[in-house]
This record gives sequence, structure tokens and C-alpha cells, in this order.
Amino acid sequence: MSADGRIYHRAMLLTEIDHVAIAVNDLQAAIDYYASALGATVHHREVVDPDGVEEALLKVADSYIQLTTPTRPDSPIARFLDKRGEGLHHIGYRVADCAVALESMIAAGATAIDEVPRPGSRGTTVAFIHPKGSFGTLIELVEE
Repeated sequence: MSADGRIYHRAMLLTEIDHVAIAVNDLQAAIDYYASALGATVHHREVVDPDGVEEALLKVADSYIQLTTPTRPDSPIARFLDKRGEGLHHIGYRVADCAVALESMIAAGATAIDEVPRPGSRGTTVAFIHPKGSFGTLIELVEE
């Protein structure tokens, strides 16, 4: 039920939190910190050339902490770091069907960054939703 009393009959599209993404200036320093402070180890590491980032995924149960750093100065992560500094960048929600979830979010008023789902890291399919239409949070939809 919504705050104004409307009842929604929408099936739940989120299956779990895929990852919490943290933008960092020095990926290795961040990896070392999480290893030292929490015993976390890198489960997957990848350069995502189209996005201009390198990421390290630290597995936490069935989800990840995604440490991400720019590989070029024009990447979205580089712009984020220049503007806001290190910190929480986005939340990745795991979904069974990225296209269906993207369509549902747009229908609910979200502003899509990606008009259609695209390839992501670790062989996933992803789509980003702009924070302006999602209560200030950059959202990544992730289909494994």
C-alpha cells in the first residue's frame, strides 16, 4: 500500500541486493583496507573499458561490495570523484529480467540512463537509473 492509501498489485522484481558500489581513488589501497579491516578478499576483478572503470568485487554472502576506480579522466566514476570525492556511488539490485525491471521503473516515473539493458561486468546484463528519478540514488539493475 502506498502512503496515500493506494494498493499496488505489482509482483516483486528485485531478487536481492547485488552490490553496493564505492568510488575510490586508489583501488589497491581500498582492497588492502577491506582485507585488513574486515578480512574481505577479492572475488572478482575486471576492467570495464566501455565504462572507463576498474572494479574489484568483495563477496559478502550472496552480494558484493564493489570498489570502483576510473581508468580514464572522462569516465563517470572520475567525474563523480572530482565532484563528490570518494564514497558510495550506487546500489545494484539483482533482478531476474533486466529489460522487464527497466520497463517497470520507467513506467513508474524513473529516468533511465540506459534506454535498453547492456552488457555489464562478470557477464551480467545491466541498466542504470538516474538518481533524479529515484529519490537521489543511482540504481543499477543487474541480471545474472
